[in-house]
This record gives sequence, structure tokens and C-alpha cells, in this order.
Amino acid sequence: MESIASLLRAGEAQLEAVGIPDAGREASSLLASALECDRAFLIAHPEQVAETRPRERYFHHISRRARREPFHYITGKKEFYGLEFTVTPAVLIPRPETEMLADRAIELLGNVEESRFCEVGVGSGCISAAVLVNVPGASGVGLDISEAAIEVARQNVLRHEVGYRFELRVSDVLAGVHSGEKFDLIVSNPPYVPAGDIEGLQPEVRDHEPIVALTGGEDGLSVVRRLIADSPPFLEPGGTLMFEIGFSQAEAVLEMFKPDVWLSAGTESDFQGIPRIVTARVRDC
Repeated sequence: MESIASLLRAGEAQLEAVGIPDAGREASSLLASALECDRAFLIAHPEQVAETRPRERYFHHISRRARREPFHYITGKKEFYGLEFTVTPAVLIPRPETEMLADRAIELLGNVEESRFCEVGVGSGCISAAVLVNVPGASGVGLDISEAAIEVARQNVLRHEVGYRFELRVSDVLAGVHSGEKFDLIVSNPPYVPAGDIEGLQPEVRDHEPIVALTGGEDGLSVVRRLIADSPPFLEPGGTLMFEIGFSQAEAVLEMFKPDVWLSAGTESDFQGIPRIVTARVRDC
């Protein structure tokens, strides 16, 4: 029988052997998940002996992580904007920088009575669920080309009890929006990694996260172009298009906004000083 302390040492050694950064922290997080406890419990009870089934689950988790499978796919959950979300390999793992996009959407829609929004590329549903939880008067539509992603998003909006204000549709960008539908906001975290950069990504991302949600073609901006071109008919007069971009893309993206269609297109930088959020308002028609 093995104690918590010995399990942690064994797991950390396996992860260190394959170059996993901060192997001790990852091993303790995986053990806490397998034992269904928190890391504080592990620290307080290093001598406790783990039962057979949780111990086997832990070493299975360690083996998966050693093959560079992302931690959050192994545990099946990720926190975003103070909420816990189910994640699977069908969806991107929510990133901390994307909380900025959710934050700006909440600020904008909180000032609109009975606001309505559309998220393009809904993925796990983390942005939309965060908006719906924090803006009780909002309702929305979530679009994604992946049926598997739609099902994950459905689980998450139901989990946070906002599904009754949210409709999910399988759609290639905005193709699933009905003629005459109007939104105060169209929001998106689109694929924006240039195809040539995929090979240089960390193996956790390159080999495990859905490629369709990562790359937007040769320059990474094929979906962004479609968003900018296709959004105006579906926005209320003065409505907003808001989306995330990658490093060094701001100048090229801002040039896509035609001044006869859009007003006040601009970017906001993240905490690293990288232009991250693009926002533009459509002109009144």
C-alpha cells in the first residue's frame, strides 16, 4: 500500500523524466483529482494510504500527462471567469486571456436592457455562460461548426442554469444566423494561429486541441475576415463586433474594417501589452 507522499514522489518523477514543467505541482493536482480532494488535504495527510481504485486512476492520469495530454482534458474541467466548465478534446481549453473578452462583453451588454448577443465559435460555451450568468437580462445564440463542441457547450450552459436563455446551432461562422436576426453584440474567440505556426506550438496544444479551433488558414485570419464581412447585417444599428486576435495581427485586422461600414475600430491590449481584443461598432443604417 502506498501513502500520499510516496504517490506524489512517484508521479513527480515520471513527469520530470519527460520534461513536464513544475512536475510536483502537476502530480499533486492529478492526485487530488483522483482522490476527489483538494491539494490542502494532501499536504495535511501525507501519511494516509490511498485506496486501490483511486491509486490506479492516479497513475493512469500520470501516464496520460506524461504523453503530453493537457492536464484539463485529463481532469475534464477548467475554471473560467470564476465558473467551472466541462472540457473535452472537442473544444479548446479556456485561456486566462480570454476572460478579458468575456469581461468586455459583460460590460457592454450590462448597459443594454434585454440585450441579445451571438457567439461565433462557441466551443465550451465559457464566454457565453459567463455573460449569461453575469447579465441576467441577456439572451443569446451560440454557433460552432463542430457538433461535438455544441454538445459540450450545451452541458455547460445547462450546468450553470442559463440554457433557457441560450440557443445553440451548428454553423460555419455566421451561416446559421437567420435572415432578419439582430444582435447587440457578436463576440468570438476565432481560430487565429497561422497554419505555419502550428508545428511550433507546445505538444499539449499541437497534438491534442482541435485544429479547427486553432488555425485560421495561412495567415490565421480567414475566419476573422468572414466575421468582419458578414456581421453588419446581423447587428443592431450601432451594434458591436468584438473578437480576440493573436500576437502581431492588430495592424492587419484593423485595415479590414471599411470606414463606410464601421465606426471606432480599435484594439485593447492584454496584461502583457499584446493587442488582444478588437472592438468595432457598425454604422447606423
